[in-house]
Amino acid sequence: MPFKPSHFAIALLLLSACSASGQELSAQQFKAGDIVVSNPWSRATPKGAKVGAGYMVIENRGAIPDRLVGGSVKAATGFEIHDTVVEDGVMRMRQLAAFELPPGESVEVKPGGRHIMFVDLEYPLTAGQKAKGELRFERAGRLEIEFDVIGMGAPPPGGRKD
Repeated sequence: MPFKPSHFAIALLLLSACSASGQELSAQQFKAGDIVVSNPWSRATPKGAKVGAGYMVIENRGAIPDRLVGGSVKAATGFEIHDTVVEDGVMRMRQLAAFELPPGESVEVKPGGRHIMFVDLEYPLTAGQKAKGELRFERAGRLEIEFDVIGMGAPPPGGRKD
């Protein structure tokens, strides 16, 4: 059967549809109530490191505020919520008891800002593996998640340059 230009157009359409649906499926999302956590990730840690960090985007799709109040990760005995602030020209981390998730908004948990600290690591986080954990929200309750562990020098997911 001879190749027609219409076959080429159909092939391109099918290819783009497959590509688009693959992107949607590859986005790692976890949901509890009105809370959606997207693309949780962490960096690999060197042998002997006692802390790691977790990052993600948390979206409150509801009409009522919620708060991230805690969590855990299997690789560590401690889990702390931190913020990074600049005081007198010096960047410092401070521990938070929780942070607000306004209704209809997303909060980016990222390097240089709000982030999760995995304290007293029991073993190194290794690139290519997943760090299983749990987030606790005031209203939405508990949410099991997995942090994708990327290499120490690898660019963060989503094209960020942190």
